[in-house]
Amino acid sequence: MQCDYFDADRCRSCALMGVPYAVQLADKDQRCRRVLAAVAPDVAWLEPFPSAESAFRNKAKLVVGGVAGAVTVGILGSDAKGIDLRACGLHEPPLQRLIPRLADVVDEIGLDPYDVAARRGELKHMILTLSPTGEVMLRLVLRSRRHLALLESRLPALLARLPEVSVVTVNLQPEHKAVLEGATEIVLTERHHLAMPVGEITLFLRPNSFFQTNTAVAAGLYRQAQDWTREIRPATVLDLYCGVGGFALHCATAGARHVVGVEVSPEAVRSAETSASRLRADHPDVGRMEFRAGDATDVRALDQELVGSTTSMVVVNPPRRGIGPELADWLERSRATHVTYSSCNVDSLARDLAMLPSYRAREARLFDMFPQTSHHEVIVLLERARHETPSVPRDFETGADQS
Repeated sequence: MQCDYFDADRCRSCALMGVPYAVQLADKDQRCRRVLAAVAPDVAWLEPFPSAESAFRNKAKLVVGGVAGAVTVGILGSDAKGIDLRACGLHEPPLQRLIPRLADVVDEIGLDPYDVAARRGELKHMILTLSPTGEVMLRLVLRSRRHLALLESRLPALLARLPEVSVVTVNLQPEHKAVLEGATEIVLTERHHLAMPVGEITLFLRPNSFFQTNTAVAAGLYRQAQDWTREIRPATVLDLYCGVGGFALHCATAGARHVVGVEVSPEAVRSAETSASRLRADHPDVGRMEFRAGDATDVRALDQELVGSTTSMVVVNPPRRGIGPELADWLERSRATHVTYSSCNVDSLARDLAMLPSYRAREARLFDMFPQTSHHEVIVLLERARHETPSVPRDFETGADQS
């Protein structure tokens, strides 16, 4: 990938820019294999799943700088001034076409960019998410409600100028610190969610819901978990850190009779419930699905939902820090016969696998979610190596109501 911004030293976010993509992919794959070799020496590595090396991002997180009428959209420089990157080649083509037009609309409306150094102004960030349908969710991160009435009055004109935008929200982030968004979200449009088809499943994203930034690779990642589920045919699946339900819903269509997702974000749970309802309408034979708002690491709560079926799977997709000792201990005590572990940090993954001696890593695969950087996603299938299984307080299958 060639990037004028990188060549001009305006942006160095893509640290591997200039490294041939085949070399990037091979290096990431070799690093993941090397790190896991000590804890999973017998794991069978599948071929790495590649990405397009450019135009792959479905999300644009743009810092707004400059002045009213002449905004910059991109990143902040070392002097806390905005650097305009509106032609960034990482974004999918529809976003590349939309971002300059959006910047023009912001100029015409007269929104006041936030000045980090002076601590004044209103518009901090713009966050855009693109669906494969071509529709876009636009979130405007403001310091206060001062521009809210102005945005509401200009919303029809904005939507007319930007017809691909179907959801518009205002997020309030009043604090002066390096936080992308705040807790308050105000939806300005009639539509509250963005339909995101991923393979045969349609996910419905609400404004605060997390979704992977690379749709094509995310679809491959979900298919891998789906294939393993179809092969194992677990009666029950417990999906921890389930987000908007990507793994859970793909497991439900692979023969699992009962799937439960646990996620700390209530907004993500609502998104997952909407997606499950639509999936059930299209596939009435799909298994039971339910989603709960809760901390995936709260083992006291999980003890009430331990897997007790003959064949069962736990899916974990934790943040970079991994699952940690408490959840690893819970998995050791559980009767889960298989674990599907998707990780964005192979180092924390290796630490966690060392705390799961009852399981053997059977297969692993790198998914290149983030080309031009050293970041990676690796998924591992674990199966219980010991024949005996611990006793549990109650049977998972009898403890959950259908949503």
